[in-house]
Amino acid sequence: MSTVEGEEAAILAVAKPPKVRRRRLRSILLALMAQYTIIATIVGLSVAGILHYVVTPQIVAKFEAIEAALKRLPAP
Repeated sequence: MSTVEGEEAAILAVAKPPKVRRRRLRSILLALMAQYTIIATIVGLSVAGILHYVVTPQIVAKFEAIEAALKRLPAP
């Protein structure tokens, strides 16, 4: 059993320490994901605002015009 423990100790001694590169890559990916999230939120809010304040009133106006036109038609 002592030879197995000696081999494990030798393997652990030879093993390289974890690289700092993963930490740098992780921080870069985190920054990119944060930027993506912020931009996606801004774009989403812009689209929602445009739909709410520009497109919806136009659609409502069209339906009101159709309703007024249908009211002017003579009843059969």
